[in-house]
Amino acid sequence: MIGNKKNKNAKTEGTGGDHDTKKLDGENARLADYFDVIAGTSTGGLVTAMLTAPDENNRPLYAAKEIKPFYLEHGPKIFPQNSPFSLVKKVASVLLGPKYDGQYLHRLIKGKLGNTRLHQTLTNIVVPTFDIKELQPTIFSSYQVKNKPSLDALLSDICISTSAAPTYLPAHYFETKEPSGKVREFNLIDGGVAANNPTLVAMGEVSKHIHKGNSDFSSVKPTDYARFLVLSVGTGSAKTENKYSANSAAKWGSLAWLVNGGSTPLIDVFNQAGGDMVNFHLRVVFKTLESEITFFGFSIKKEKKSYLTRVDAGRHINGEVSSVDTATKENMEKLVEVGERLLKKPVSRMNWDTGMLEPINEGTSNEEALIRSTSS
Repeated sequence: MIGNKKNKNAKTEGTGGDHDTKKLDGENARLADYFDVIAGTSTGGLVTAMLTAPDENNRPLYAAKEIKPFYLEHGPKIFPQNSPFSLVKKVASVLLGPKYDGQYLHRLIKGKLGNTRLHQTLTNIVVPTFDIKELQPTIFSSYQVKNKPSLDALLSDICISTSAAPTYLPAHYFETKEPSGKVREFNLIDGGVAANNPTLVAMGEVSKHIHKGNSDFSSVKPTDYARFLVLSVGTGSAKTENKYSANSAAKWGSLAWLVNGGSTPLIDVFNQAGGDMVNFHLRVVFKTLESEITFFGFSIKKEKKSYLTRVDAGRHINGEVSSVDTATKENMEKLVEVGERLLKKPVSRMNWDTGMLEPINEGTSNEEALIRSTSS
């Protein structure tokens, strides 16, 4: 999420709400009021749509606090854990098709988002996908809709596409028609194969928009990243588990690379590598600006305005808690506990030599950092 929009819609009274935005700006405050652009890949793309799609009152369809109960209710139905033999069935299904048919997820998304299209979101959004026919990323960006009307797809189609993780959910096909009558075909899968962390993609979209002379950014140059305020929210990883080794991988065949002990090594490798490369490039950009990157907190040089705040469970998850699709009630509740504990943890910074998060000795908790982010 990028920007520093002022909340023009919030009332002055009222308390309560996620990360204290409502305490600061009233009961009507929503995340879409605070950011110039919100980006998301895979499940993050769905969250992006939920936070920015308009309801009947032209306010965001979901408040941030409603995201957790949404996943607790629907997660087990999206990824059903059917029986003691479900693991065997899932392994077998990998050979024949995706582990899940996606029908419940598709109905759910279409029911929630209806006929809402990309141009109707309440703030700008960027959602990466990957076209397996063209073998290139397709970026659904609010900034491009005016010049590329073929990208003005239904939000439901965009969300289904970016969440279509290979081996887990089926690829998604749909068409759009331009005012001229020209039809464009899309053959899409999870955007995570190209941009698991969409931070750089979002920054690039903003830069291109500035370059085209948008009046909203008249005082900002396209590469003036010193003016960017970035909050990056991750889903964590099992990186510290050291699940794989060269000795074991040397014996793997095609199937073992796809499914191994309940994990998906090939997908894990691509996702982690892509995310790490984004972190590497962000480090270069922000280091050049003499700004520092912190994880779930702030570390801002006084003479600069730019900062990137990264929220990620990181080393706090392991085992089934880090699984993509173990959506049992017990596991979902553990994920909630991880998030609640993470709020109390100290702000961390990435050690670029080890790739690990290290606490900053300033006594600031993640929860306090989030409150500061909404009041700055």
